[in-house]
Amino acid sequence: MHDSKTVITGTGSYIPVNIKTNRDFTVHNFYGEDNKKIETDPQEVVEKFKQITGIEERRYACGDMDASDMAAIAAQKAIEDANCDPETLDQVIVAHNFGNVIKHTIQTDVLPALASRVKHALKIKNPACVAYDILFGCPGWVQGVIQADAFFKAGIAKKCLVIGTETLSRVIDVYDRDSMIFSDGAGACVLEVKDAGSTQSGILSTSVQSHCLEEVDYLNMGKSNFPDSDPRIRYIKMKGRKVYEYAMKYVPLAMKDCLDKAGVDISELKKVFIHQANEKMDEGIIKAMYKLYGIKTVPEAIMPMSIHYLGNSSVATIPTLLDLVRRDTMPEHQLKLGEVILFASVGAGMNINAVCYRM
Repeated sequence: MHDSKTVITGTGSYIPVNIKTNRDFTVHNFYGEDNKKIETDPQEVVEKFKQITGIEERRYACGDMDASDMAAIAAQKAIEDANCDPETLDQVIVAHNFGNVIKHTIQTDVLPALASRVKHALKIKNPACVAYDILFGCPGWVQGVIQADAFFKAGIAKKCLVIGTETLSRVIDVYDRDSMIFSDGAGACVLEVKDAGSTQSGILSTSVQSHCLEEVDYLNMGKSNFPDSDPRIRYIKMKGRKVYEYAMKYVPLAMKDCLDKAGVDISELKKVFIHQANEKMDEGIIKAMYKLYGIKTVPEAIMPMSIHYLGNSSVATIPTLLDLVRRDTMPEHQLKLGEVILFASVGAGMNINAVCYRM
């Protein structure tokens, strides 16, 4: 299968309609990990948060909308964009972290798997279309793309639907400052095998790493920072400083590894679609990657960003961003045939991955 290419033929996304602004958080009382109230004025806490993360708004799913519902909408758009008959799909791969979390509960529902629910929602009858989920932290969607590529190379599949979907708003501790980072959304793409003779587009290389020693609990589930909270109820918790340092150290190396494997010169790189975790962190990662090539100045408009108004929707950030750029909703970011782009992500596990792709 080495004379073939793995090509993205369609993309789609679902951006929830509920907008939660930073101002909404200025009425919150925040508590530290020590369960003590943070005495700083919430207005000041929110302002400092915006300076670090770049986030001004984020989106929350409506009460009657679950992660699998959003996934199915994004998937339908990607299928239409790819002009693909859903019955010809060999796999439906859904990346998430918490399954369906019903609003006002904190219980994860992954029975049946989200991929099975999406296949059901799309009314795909073909039993040879295999539906399964991926748990890989925020890099889950990129990992799904890498997995589809591996199945293509093995000759097992020819067409896959890869989706990233998450409702993080339902697993956040509102007393924790980090809760302001997280949001909801879904992004999807259709990947197909194309004959290398018929296209120059496709995946050029991939890179993946897992660090699971002291890094394993940098993101975890823990009790609320509120002193009188029920310790049995768990929320998403993050060691922000540790995550930042880890990402700054390892993500640029993985990105360079991916580009080098592709045999692509750094000057050829036109766009980097990086996980929308934190604006300062993402800018730092890009700078550090260019520094590894001895380049001090990062090219302008190299990095599309949606974090300012969409927040961090985990696995959904990269496919949503790609879809927004492909649909020309970001005039300063255009993708031209033959251009080299890079996908890169980091998240719970701790996991890192990157994909080098030619448009």
